[in-house]
Amino acid sequence: MTMVKKLKYIVPSEKATNMIDSENKLQFIVDLRATRNEIKREVERVFETPVKSVKTMITFKGEKKAIIELEEEDKAKEIGTSLGIL
Repeated sequence: MTMVKKLKYIVPSEKATNMIDSENKLQFIVDLRATRNEIKREVERVFETPVKSVKTMITFKGEKKAIIELEEEDKAKEIGTSLGIL
């Protein structure tokens, strides 16, 4: 079984940064075949933080976007800062 990278990149939009600040949520573009559970496991493994919920949608560009709510307060800000979008 090959390990497919589920997370492609973080969404660097103004709306995404507002969600980081106000709702403790991150937005990622993910692999189209990735399930919510796979996305949750990868975020928990990569960022070493528990995930509260994962919602997914297909964008108008045909990409799959995941909105990931984190358990720990202000953890999204910490991750956003480390990835350079805040």
